[in-house]
Order: sequence, then structure tokens, then C-alpha cells
Amino acid sequence: QAQLVESGGGLVQAGGSLRLSCAASGRTFGTMFMGWFRQAPGKEREFVAAMSAIHTRTYYAASVKGRFTISEDSATNTLYLQMNSLKPEDTAVYYCAANSRSSAYVSLAAYENWGQGTQVTVSS
Repeated sequence: QAQLVESGGGLVQAGGSLRLSCAASGRTFGTMFMGWFRQAPGKEREFVAAMSAIHTRTYYAASVKGRFTISEDSATNTLYLQMNSLKPEDTAVYYCAANSRSSAYVSLAAYENWGQGTQVTVSS
């Protein structure tokens, strides 16, 4: 099972940008989707974006579409989340995750491997 390590979180003003990284090491063979999720204080963890491993198709939650971009560098096994036009409601811990068993890319239950998370705070 691959180890996933996120980085790139921090404090940014509303309207600003951040780029999150997720470095995958170890066994990544068989991954169907890589995804980004987030969890704000007092709220459930929610889907943000996903990328299919074979076709590199991308999928986004309605709340971030047009502002966030998921991408990958296959040479370094790194997943990215470019976040632009950040809003205070984007404040959350962001997690990357790997899914090797289901096409339900928006479902938390489909992802069996998770990173430790990185905090993103957007001030107004």
C-alpha cells in the first residue's frame, strides 16, 4: 500500500492561491482514482476533486469547480491541487487519498488509503 504525504497548506488571504502536494511512495500499482477531500471544523469530510489513474480525467465538487485544479506528475508520483480564488469557506484540513477498488470517486468509503492531511486557512 502506498504512503501518502500531503504538504503545501498554510494561511492565505481570501482571493489568494495555494498549491497542495501529495507525494506517494511505495506500492501504487492498481490505483483507480486519486482524490482530494477536505474536512472543516464540525463538518463531515467531503469530496473536493479526483483524477482517474488510467485516463487522467478530472472531477470536481461544484463548490470548487473553476477555482481548483487537480493534476499529477507521474514521474515523481505526486498529486497536486492548485487552489485559486480561495474563500474563507475553503478553510479545512485537506486530505489526499487513493482508491483501488471502486469507480465511486466521490465516496469516502471507496478510498482505502489516506494521507495525514494539511491545514488550509483562508482569512477574510
